[in-house]
Amino acid sequence: MVLASAEGGRPPSPPEELERLHARVRACTLCGLHATRTQAVPGSGRVPAEVMIVGEAPGFNEDVKGLPFVGPAGRLLDTLLRQIGLSREEVYITNVLKCRPPQNRDPLPHEAEACLPYLRLQFKLVQPKAVLVLGRHALERMLPGVGPISRVHGQIFVRSGVAFMPCYHPAAALHNAALLDDLQKDFDRVREYLDQLLRGEPAAAEPAPPTTDPEPPPEAEQLSLI
Repeated sequence: MVLASAEGGRPPSPPEELERLHARVRACTLCGLHATRTQAVPGSGRVPAEVMIVGEAPGFNEDVKGLPFVGPAGRLLDTLLRQIGLSREEVYITNVLKCRPPQNRDPLPHEAEACLPYLRLQFKLVQPKAVLVLGRHALERMLPGVGPISRVHGQIFVRSGVAFMPCYHPAAALHNAALLDDLQKDFDRVREYLDQLLRGEPAAAEPAPPTTDPEPPPEAEQLSLI
């Protein structure tokens, strides 16, 4: 998607195009969540960026501030990024849903589907080498059928040359400290993957483990980014 610029028809740069997309998200009324939100939460960070982080949906703090991951889970995310030599300013962070569901309930399929065009455009503009998929709800939407988060976290699934890695959501680690070690190791794996790419060493994706889980619903199939 290329938008014309007011300056002599010059195509906008990726940051300019992303800001226009963010403005569309802030004014979005494609699903009923616009009636209950304080404000939409498009995303934030560098464009393009090597790493894109995708969570489930904004929470209370994000709904108030209009920025992703600014509550306790966001502070843990900042710590995890620092531990692998990255900062919030060097990555791009967003959610599958751009508006907070009431009482932080689970996203509904039609809500995620309404937001998918925004997420696809963000992905196109960010051009990440690795995408961290935070939490089971984001996993179900973005990598349907690969298995539960408890089994596939930390594994790499390559789609069209981009590495997708499911990780536990930082909020889950705040509620269950036993998950924190796994989360730290998963972030370390991302650093290793990026370092391999810098050295010119292709990192092979791990095959999805055998699963007897039921087939994902049709709604989930519609949420592939690529």
